Amino acid sequence: MKIIIERSCGMDVHKDSVTACIITPEGKEIQTFSTKTIFLLQLIDWIKEHGCSHVAMESTGVFWKPIVNLLEAESINFLVVNAQHMKAVPGRKTDVKDAEWIAELLRHGLLTSSFIPDRNQRELRELVRYRRSLIEERSRQHNRIQKVLEGANIKLSSVISDIMGVSGREMLHAIANGEDDPEKLASFARRTMKRRMI
Repeated sequence: MKIIIERSCGMDVHKDSVTACIITPEGKEIQTFSTKTIFLLQLIDWIKEHGCSHVAMESTGVFWKPIVNLLEAESINFLVVNAQHMKAVPGRKTDVKDAEWIAELLRHGLLTSSFIPDRNQRELRELVRYRRSLIEERSRQHNRIQKVLEGANIKLSSVISDIMGVSGREMLHAIANGEDDPEKLASFARRTMKRRMI
């Protein structure tokens, strides 16, 4: 079979370790590295020492992300490949066999990379996802507060539209501090709300 990439590296990436296989015209070399940053930097140096132009790995969970960030910084071509797109290694499955198999497939140009957005886009996506989770958590907390108030028969939501708005928070603080006089609680409302409360 025709060799497309002369110096290739295949990786089997896990949570705590990366098994890498480099295949060059000089031969094959396999090493296992920890996924701690200092060892990932050693992995990148090892790849550069062998002059590998391309690296391929399976898209397992999020474990590939730190490696891709380092490869990107060094301008090394990488492919993150869906495991289902590669035929399984015949025989007993091991990390070493997987790394060798990925390197061989890469060497012969038989791998198709999954779409990986550039680093700025990846970071923006993570921020957007985090923001969405914070908004959802805030909504859950608001609903819990509403439920507690309803359980205590405090009909705050009947007189103000947003119990977590400025007026609502001031009223909640007053209630938490023991205030139960409706007139005093009404005094925390803004003008447009006072008419509805009295």
